[in-house]
Amino acid sequence: MRDGMALSKEQIGAIEHYVEERFQGWISQFGDRRSLIEREMEIRERIVRVEESLERQSALMKQGFEQMEKRFEQVEKRFEQVDKRFEELRNDMKTQFNRVYGFLTGLFIVVSGSFITMVIHMMR
Repeated sequence: MRDGMALSKEQIGAIEHYVEERFQGWISQFGDRRSLIEREMEIRERIVRVEESLERQSALMKQGFEQMEKRFEQVEKRFEQVDKRFEELRNDMKTQFNRVYGFLTGLFIVVSGSFITMVIHMMR
């Protein structure tokens, strides 16, 4: 080395001591930076996987909702059929009631007329 740049053993020892004390910190800082970059990449990869998973779940949910909608339409049609059948039964019962009512009314008129006729004949 040149004389102007020559370092004494004390200075070299101080530099060695300085470097030894801080070397682990420097390495850990570099490692942390690297691990920060790695962590950032891992986080980005996780974000991508989560987004893909959400897209798949969204598609499955949409498909499920479509199937539920079809099922609700089928149930609604079934209710309409049942409602129609009840309406038919109601009309049939109404018709039967009217027939029975008409028969009983006619029977009452005939019996009443016969009774009145008998009473009139008995009074003469």
